[in-house]
Amino acid sequence: MSTASQQPASKPLAAPSPPGRAAEEEQIMAVAATLVLAYGLHPADITRIPEGTATDNYSVVDQAGRRHFAKVYRTREHLDLERTSVELSEYCADGGVATARATRTREHELIETQGRLPMSLWSYVPHTETAEGGLKGARWAAAGTAMGRLHSRLAAHPTAAPTLEPGAAVCDVAASRDRFEHLIHAYQHMPRLGEFETWALQAARERQAILGDVQRALALLPQLTVQVLHGDTAGPNVLFKDNEVAAIVDFRPPAPGYLAWEVARLGCDPKSVLDNSAESWLTGYTDLTLAYRDANPKASVDDLVSSLRVGCAAMLCSAFPLSVPVERPHIVDAAMESYGRVRHEAALMLLDRLPDMEEALRDALR
Repeated sequence: MSTASQQPASKPLAAPSPPGRAAEEEQIMAVAATLVLAYGLHPADITRIPEGTATDNYSVVDQAGRRHFAKVYRTREHLDLERTSVELSEYCADGGVATARATRTREHELIETQGRLPMSLWSYVPHTETAEGGLKGARWAAAGTAMGRLHSRLAAHPTAAPTLEPGAAVCDVAASRDRFEHLIHAYQHMPRLGEFETWALQAARERQAILGDVQRALALLPQLTVQVLHGDTAGPNVLFKDNEVAAIVDFRPPAPGYLAWEVARLGCDPKSVLDNSAESWLTGYTDLTLAYRDANPKASVDDLVSSLRVGCAAMLCSAFPLSVPVERPHIVDAAMESYGRVRHEAALMLLDRLPDMEEALRDALR
């Protein structure tokens, strides 16, 4: 192969770009070079798309018109853990779970680490939309089926066998109480509070005041299943094509956690909770748990019924995103503010109606 063929195509001369744009174009050129040298893939187009928690993400079209998804890791510090995340995704795909497939490098590695940019490359899942705020109709059952298959596969993962653990330990209420105390103190010492900061301070005080109720609710939980999980089954990581789950993406490193928590992570999506009446939302959640049980028959009724209580407690014990204006003010925007209000309201609604909802769900699962 000639030297010229190993380089990305040059761009036409243009006027100097602004500093931010220039940095982005420089990284795109670095991505292109990595794709050629590490993967033997010649890109025809590279487009920046919304970033992940620890990655810069790109949509790539190669010269044959095939689409790919590239994740550029911002640091090399945790690449070993990132590799185990990719391995977990591949393990699930090998077991028939709907996930995106990783593309190996020329050296058969799941993550390219030798070049300028640490990167993983993935098959592109086309024509999809995320489950964030979009669980409705037939999607409830489809989400339950996909998650049931996922957990059934992960129950056999060699990292840890499923066990039963006290459900009350799913949330550390004492740590949450300290977190809210520090958050309230930080807000009280800010020189000026905007509209969202004022609301967040009031919401933090309200959360702190009801943590006793949360602790009592957790104390009523039975023993629950702990097993290897996906780690982040939030709505953005579940991709739908029409009414079917096309892929579950963005796995975390394999680690044991409460199965009930991961069911609630998706099913108790705050926007899905509030976009419907409580009765309509519970009907959808019931469809999810029934389909989940069909796909993962080893799951207990206690795990599925308790997922409501676990999801409610997890939202109420979490300071996110109330803490964002204090800890990461640069990422506060209208969407973040809206999500904070919706999450708070959804959690309070669940706490208020928890006994009745659990009884109805248990009846349906008998």
